[in-house]
Amino acid sequence: HHVELALAARIATDIDQQRRMEALREALDLPEVPARIECFDVSHTMGERAVASCVVFDRRAMQSGEYRRFNVAPAHAGDDYAALREALSRRCARIAVGEFPAPDLLLIDGGRGQVAVAAEVLAEHGLQDVRLVGIAKGPERRPGEEDLVFPEREAVLNLPADHPGLHLLQQIRDEAHRFAIQGHRARR
Repeated sequence: HHVELALAARIATDIDQQRRMEALREALDLPEVPARIECFDVSHTMGERAVASCVVFDRRAMQSGEYRRFNVAPAHAGDDYAALREALSRRCARIAVGEFPAPDLLLIDGGRGQVAVAAEVLAEHGLQDVRLVGIAKGPERRPGEEDLVFPEREAVLNLPADHPGLHLLQQIRDEAHRFAIQGHRARR
């Protein structure tokens, strides 16, 4: 009986994710529903070691077996932009040779500066067709007030706090944070 319940719960989650993905497609004006989303997050332990984390959402669920951590060169430790550039360059080089599929959407935890760096790296690797969006905490740093930042436009997008598309981005970003913090514990 609990097998049936578990299955019903999984189908419900699946339908929920489908709805979130569709809402996201609409909000970001994407040609189709993004099946594969990667999110990069750079974090620090007391500014000395930067670790960049990449988490993958695919087939309507987080794919923890595909997560990656990038221990960034010590010279870049205190520099978020350089750390992001290094990690993303390594990832894009491997996507470019076909080692990993290119994501339909690349989510960067950060604002305009991070998004500009990511856009440059994508272009350098011939991946400029990958859609890119930054997710930045709003001025009050309250969840639900995130600014969505795009490389090609000045205006940020603020989705309503109850927007299913925003929930999907938050879920993926939170997972990237969690994975990043876990990485620090492992390195200390």
